[in-house]
Amino acid sequence: MLYTLAGKFPQGALKHRPLVAKYVMQDKVLKPAQASGILAYLKKLGPGELDVAALEEAGGVGVEVTAADIEAGVKALLDSERAQIEAERYKAPLHKLFAQLKVGPLQWGDGKAVKDEFDAQVLALLGPKTEADLAKPAKKKKEKKPAAEAAQKSAGEAEAEAKPEDPYAFLPKPEENHMVHTTVNFSDGSVMRIANSPEQLKEHLAATGGKVVTRFPPEPNGYLHIGHAKAMNIDFGMARRYGGVCYLRYDDTNPEAEKQEYIDHIQEIVRWLGWEPWKITYSSDYFQQLYDHAVRLIKAGKAYVCHQTGDEISAYREKRMNSPWRDRPVAESLRIFEDMRRGLVDEGTATLRMKMDMQNVNFNMFDLIAYRIKFAEHPKAGDKWCVYPSYDFTHGLVDSIENISHSLCTLEFETRRASYYWELEELGVYKPKVWEYARLNITNTVMSKRKLNSLVMEKHVNGWDDPRLPTLSGLRRRGYTPDAINAFCRDIGITRNENEIPLHRLEHHIRLDLDARAPRAMAVVEPLMVSITNLPKDFCEEFDARKFPGRDGGTYKVPMGTSVYIERSDFREEDARGYYGLAPGKLAMLRYAFVIRCTGVKKDAQGKVTGLQAERVELPEGQKPPKGVLHWVPAAVPGRGGAGPVRTQFRMYDVLFKSSTPAALENWREDLNPHSLRVVDGGWAVPAMAGAKAGEQFQLERSGYYCVDPDSTPDLLVLNRTCSLREAKGK
Repeated sequence: MLYTLAGKFPQGALKHRPLVAKYVMQDKVLKPAQASGILAYLKKLGPGELDVAALEEAGGVGVEVTAADIEAGVKALLDSERAQIEAERYKAPLHKLFAQLKVGPLQWGDGKAVKDEFDAQVLALLGPKTEADLAKPAKKKKEKKPAAEAAQKSAGEAEAEAKPEDPYAFLPKPEENHMVHTTVNFSDGSVMRIANSPEQLKEHLAATGGKVVTRFPPEPNGYLHIGHAKAMNIDFGMARRYGGVCYLRYDDTNPEAEKQEYIDHIQEIVRWLGWEPWKITYSSDYFQQLYDHAVRLIKAGKAYVCHQTGDEISAYREKRMNSPWRDRPVAESLRIFEDMRRGLVDEGTATLRMKMDMQNVNFNMFDLIAYRIKFAEHPKAGDKWCVYPSYDFTHGLVDSIENISHSLCTLEFETRRASYYWELEELGVYKPKVWEYARLNITNTVMSKRKLNSLVMEKHVNGWDDPRLPTLSGLRRRGYTPDAINAFCRDIGITRNENEIPLHRLEHHIRLDLDARAPRAMAVVEPLMVSITNLPKDFCEEFDARKFPGRDGGTYKVPMGTSVYIERSDFREEDARGYYGLAPGKLAMLRYAFVIRCTGVKKDAQGKVTGLQAERVELPEGQKPPKGVLHWVPAAVPGRGGAGPVRTQFRMYDVLFKSSTPAALENWREDLNPHSLRVVDGGWAVPAMAGAKAGEQFQLERSGYYCVDPDSTPDLLVLNRTCSLREAKGK
C-alpha cells in the first residue's frame, strides 16, 4: 500500500505524505479504494491546508463495514432495480449494478465479501441459470444467398449459421427429409444417391404426424457414463424442443455381453437425469422383421453366407479380396441361412455377409457381417434365436422401422454413413436424416466402455458406481446432480469439433448448483480438541447456525459443552502475518459462537500436539472481533444424551489418471493415479447431521461440498467429497 501511494502521490501535496503513511502503518488504510479516495482528495487539495476530517472521509478511514451492512446494502440496491432484474434475469446489466456498490458506503468493506453477497442475493432472487439464461444473443440475420449457392452449403456451414438459441436449427425439418442424404461412390465408378421417394416420405409423415422422432439407443453391456448424458441431452433435447418424441431403445444384439442389470440401470439413470422416454423398445423386438429383411437381401443377390473365419475375413479385407463364397448361388445361401436359424450349423463356421464393395475406399463397405451364430441365451428373447444380427445390419433398419426422423450419433460412426444408407436403399425403405456430432472427452479419465469395464473387473475401482469414474452412477454417488450434469452438457453444446473438455468445466456447474441447494454444516476432517477452561463444568448452550448464509434458508442448532473440535490445520505453534488461525495467546472466533484465546498446548511424548486449552473472551465494546473465524464441532455435551458429535469418515477424491489424455497411452493402466482416493477416518460432524440419508448433500464450511455415501451406518457417517469450494489455481 505504501508503494502504491508513493508512486501516485500528487506532487503538490507531498507535505501531507507523513500523515498518510502513518494511516497505512496503523492499518487504517488497507484497501485500494481507500488509497484512491485519499489520492483524489489530495490531488484536488494541492498545497492547501489539510482538513483531517475531510481526508478521513474521502479515504473511509475508521469506517467499519460489517457483514450486516454488506447484506443490507446489497439488498437495498437489488430491491431498487428488482423489476428490471426479474424481467431480464441474468441478461440484466448486473455488472453495472455491482459497480454502484464500489462508490457507496460499501466501497470501504471487504471487496470479496461484497461480491460474494451480491452473487448470493442474485442467486436467491433468480435461482440457478436456466437454458434461456445461458443462451447467447441471436446473431443478426445475414442476407439470403441465391438458391443455387445455398444448396452447395456444407453441413458445417449450416451448423455455424444456426441460431444459438436453437442448436438444432441447421437440421432439416421432418417434412424436408426428401433431399439427398449422401452419395455412395463405388469402386467401379457408379454412384448411389440416397434420398427418400415422395411416397416413402408421405408414409413416414402420416405415421408420425410430422413430429420430430429421435431415439437414445445404448447397448446394455455396461453402465452409462457422462458421454451418454450428452447423447441424451441431444436426443431427448431435440424432441423436447420441437414437441416431438424420443424412444429409449436398447441395442441388444449381443447376448453374451448384455445383462438385465445393465438394462435396469439404463432405464433408471435416464429418468434420474430428467428424461421420460416416449416408448421403451429393444432391437430384439424386431428380430423377426430383421431376419425377413436379411432373406430379402439374399434373394436380391445382396447378401451371402460366408464360411471364412474371423482371421480370414480380416486378412482378405487387408488385401481387398472377395470371399471365396461371395458368388455362391442365392438358393444355397437361403438354405444355409435357414439352417443357421434352426441351429443346424456350428457356431463360428458361418456368417451372413452383405455384398457391398470390397474395393471401396471406405472400409465400412467391405462386405460387412449381417448375422452370426451364437448359442447364447438372450436376456429378453431367451433361447428363441441362435442367429443374431450385427450392429451394422440392425441400427439403420430399426431406425427406419421406428420412423426415426433424425438419427443422431457421434463422429466415429461417420464412416458408417455409407453402409447405413446402402442397406436402406437396397431394401427400398424409409431413410432417417443422419447427423454426427463430436463425442464427449473429458480430461484425466477414460470414456470407453471397454476400458471402464476393465477398471471395474480388474478391481482398480470399487464397482461401476465408484465416485472416481465418469459413469453417471459414479457421479451421482459422488454428489453430482442431474441439473449440474445437464447444464454442463448444454454448456459444451453440439459441435463436430473434437476436443478434450477440461474437468474443471464440469466442476464449475456442480459448484454453481450446490451453492444454491446444499445446506451449510460444520465438520472437522482432522480434529484437534480445544478445552475451554473458564466455562462452568456443566456448561451447555445452543447456537443457531445458518443453513444458507447471506439469504433466508433457516438455521440448525449446534450445542456446545466445555470442549470443541477444530481442524488441526487451524492451529500453529508459531503465529505469522496473514495467518488467521489459532496460536498460543491469539484470539479467534468460533463460528456462530464466541471468541476464544489459546492459553495452553498439550503434547505427547513425541512432541505432537494432542489438544489445546483456551478461554472464552468477552471483547470490550467497540473492539473489532478477530479476523480468524473457525468452524468447529462440539465434543461431549453435558445432559444432551446422544446429541454429541457424529463420527465421520471422509473420502477425498482426486483425478483417476495422472495425464489429461490417458486413453491415448498404450499402457494406459500405468497412468492410474495412486492417490485418487484418500480415506480419512476419525473426523466429526455436528449433531444436526446425525441420521443424514444417502444422497443428501452439504457444503461443509471452509472444506468443500460433500454427499452422504450409502456405506453410512447409524454409527458412522460416510461423506464423499464432491468438489472443493473453489476451483484450484492454475486450472
